[in-house]
Amino acid sequence: MAQCFVTRQLPGTALDRLRAEHDVEVWPERLPPTPAQLLDRAAAAEGLLTLLTDRMDADTIGRLPRLRAISNYAVGYDNVDLAAAAARHIAVGNTPDVLTDATADLAFALLMAAARKLPQAAASVRAGDWLTWEPSGFLGADVHGATLGIIGFGRIGRAVAERAGGFGMNVISVGRGSVGELLRQADFVSLHCPLTPETHHLIDAGALHTMQNHAILINTARGPIVDRDALGQALIGGEIAGAALDVTDPEPLPPDDPLLQAPNLIVVPHIGSATHSARAKMADLAVDNLLAALAGKRMPHQVTP
Repeated sequence: MAQCFVTRQLPGTALDRLRAEHDVEVWPERLPPTPAQLLDRAAAAEGLLTLLTDRMDADTIGRLPRLRAISNYAVGYDNVDLAAAAARHIAVGNTPDVLTDATADLAFALLMAAARKLPQAAASVRAGDWLTWEPSGFLGADVHGATLGIIGFGRIGRAVAERAGGFGMNVISVGRGSVGELLRQADFVSLHCPLTPETHHLIDAGALHTMQNHAILINTARGPIVDRDALGQALIGGEIAGAALDVTDPEPLPPDDPLLQAPNLIVVPHIGSATHSARAKMADLAVDNLLAALAGKRMPHQVTP
């Protein structure tokens, strides 16, 4: 029986399976453990089940001498230093596939909400500003027949493209490479690439300037792919028509962050995978990874060699 530390309570019943075979401690607070708290609670841990909010850098990994496995409760794993883990022969796993549809649904919901100004319209009703039917009230952008540019054409990007097909949209896409022509053509730009040194601030001031001034940016990938300051300036200056973000840099944004004062901006708190089934399936995969590694087997969803 190994000692395991789980950095947050998870939906579903997967942790019961982990408890049946190992000694499990779960961090009970709503906020994640600080780096010092994580090191304290995980000092004797052989297995860690982490979230994106837990920075598993080389220093942290180096100070956990018994650690054998890290299972990250996310499809991404940019919070884990894979080289440092591999040097210690620590297996690292993720939870792919199960959140594809949930995240694609949210990306398209954000696209629709930004295009049709749904937050502004709903807020006007609650504010008592709905006086009558107004011919010029809350005029938005057409989605049907518009051009959707998808940056990052993996599982989630392809799922968004499928949804766009139902709306008769013209879909253009690129991987992680040149995006200039896509930005020039697209009425909507949706980001689905991983965060890497090459994609950090991929959408910077120059990229935003390249976009059409009626275009709308959607980001359900990773916050640092977008230059936050440049985005705020582009929205205030009317270089683009709007943005809808599920991820930000940092997360969460401080309440007084200037970006939140920008017009035509929707921000939601990283809820791309927030459905009952997706989050429970993620927990199942994360536990499957830990159980396999602690039994001396390869993780089903291992990202280290």
